[in-house]
Amino acid sequence: MSKLLPYFGPLKWKIIRGFTIKTVGTVIELLLPMILTYMLEGVIETGDIFSIIFFGSLMLVCAAAACIMNIIANRSAARVSATVAENVRRDLFCKTLSLSARSTDRFTIPSLESRISSDTYNFQHFINIIQRMGVRAPILLVGGVCIAFVLDWVLALVMAATLPFIFVIVYFVTRRGVPLYGKVQKSVDGMVRVVREDAQGVRVIKALSKVDYENRRFAECNEELSKAERRAGVIMGIPNPVMTLLMNLGICAVIAVSAIRVSKNLSSPATVIAFMQYFTQISMAMLALSRIFVSYTKCSASSRRIAEVLECEQELPVIPDENPEKSDTVPHLSFKNVSFSYLGRRNTLSNVSFDLQKGESLGIIGATGSGKSTLIKLLMRFYDVTEGEIKINGRDVRSYSREELTGMFGVALQNDFLFSETIRENIIFGRDVSEEDMMWAATVAQAHPFIMEKAGGYDYPVASGGANLSGGQRQRLLISRALAARPDILILDDSSSALDYKTDAALRTALRTELSDSTVITVAQRVSSVMSCDLIIVLEDGEVIGMGTHDELLLTCPEYKEISDSQMGGAFVE
Repeated sequence: MSKLLPYFGPLKWKIIRGFTIKTVGTVIELLLPMILTYMLEGVIETGDIFSIIFFGSLMLVCAAAACIMNIIANRSAARVSATVAENVRRDLFCKTLSLSARSTDRFTIPSLESRISSDTYNFQHFINIIQRMGVRAPILLVGGVCIAFVLDWVLALVMAATLPFIFVIVYFVTRRGVPLYGKVQKSVDGMVRVVREDAQGVRVIKALSKVDYENRRFAECNEELSKAERRAGVIMGIPNPVMTLLMNLGICAVIAVSAIRVSKNLSSPATVIAFMQYFTQISMAMLALSRIFVSYTKCSASSRRIAEVLECEQELPVIPDENPEKSDTVPHLSFKNVSFSYLGRRNTLSNVSFDLQKGESLGIIGATGSGKSTLIKLLMRFYDVTEGEIKINGRDVRSYSREELTGMFGVALQNDFLFSETIRENIIFGRDVSEEDMMWAATVAQAHPFIMEKAGGYDYPVASGGANLSGGQRQRLLISRALAARPDILILDDSSSALDYKTDAALRTALRTELSDSTVITVAQRVSSVMSCDLIIVLEDGEVIGMGTHDELLLTCPEYKEISDSQMGGAFVE
């Protein structure tokens, strides 16, 4: 919780005002039994109708004032808690987007999703309840006990005898509850992961008749979550009934003792009536405190999970390049003896070196798992190299700020996403892209013809994930998005696999014509997608086993020739 305290700073005056109003309203509530006692003992016996009406009206006014103040304070608490939670969610979301790929892998996407959603909800609920009950309950408890001692200290001692037992129970239950709710949230992460995977792969699940299998997999996660919640619920279900039992025992004891004291004229019926009202208020305050402690255990576990993300250190800091290359012949893009390992055990890439001049094109081909996408991730600095260096325009990529680096790239990935907006918004993607550039990008990507066939053209609504488009149409929209900002470096990571050969060939021709000043990197499984590149790299198990043009590789790299022959029968297809 302490890590999230700065979020309350901008709202401190609203919080203070709400606390003040709540305090005044609660104090007025405390005065009502005292006014009633005075009426019963000092006013009604006189028979003065004016005084009875006056004090009766005073009680009504006080009750109405307490009610209005509580409503105002509760509304203020709701606004404050919603604002604080909104700010936490905003920063948590921004932090999630800025996490390094390694940190994202460590937290996992489902866990980050549940931290943004359910954890922030637990945090917001506690802020709300602490403003509503965290002020009122202690005042009613402490004030009620103090006034009870003033009214009849003997009865007050009988009542107070139950309080130490209640505090001990709440303390030990809270200590057990925090780690239990931490386990509950981890179980939520697991369930979110399964739901997320099944939602994305629902078509494959149906196609392979694996609905029953996925139902069983979800049932296991659901049962695990249910067990964790039951364990937490059993522990956190103890305080409320035990407190109710102790308070009821206290009431019975108070009634028994008060009957004896009234019979002996040691106390008056009016005092006992007022005392019972205070006892009721104290009981309600104790139950409210029980709810606060239950909410606190959830909030404490959730706050820790939120703080873990917010405090995650930047693993990819900007490192000044002490030896930048400055000459007219410096390659636009350069890999020098680059090696990389995800877990520090086995290299995913080993000793990769090549240079590209501005306007040249690079093709990367290889089997699944050969390191093609890893090379792209290193270039965009999703990860830092284990050995070697990567330079753009003579500067190490680690010396560029995130904004500088990403501003150079246009990227289209095979499994990229489309959101439920128009085609126009999916291509522009919130950037300052003109209508002319948008249509130019769609034309180069071979998307313009099918877009114009849609109802509304560029204003045609795209379903979430592009579900109402074919695979080839989705890929062409993603390529359009990558081209729209006219990037210095265009990366197409297996982004044309769903295109037919004719459309793919037209796309490559358009890219060579329209992006002559941009460096184009194409990752592909098909030789036809890379054969026209200025440089082609063949990867196998993270190592470069062939490098050169298409014609050179046919002569020098047996693996490349085998791929080419198997796909095109040895013919040169344009």
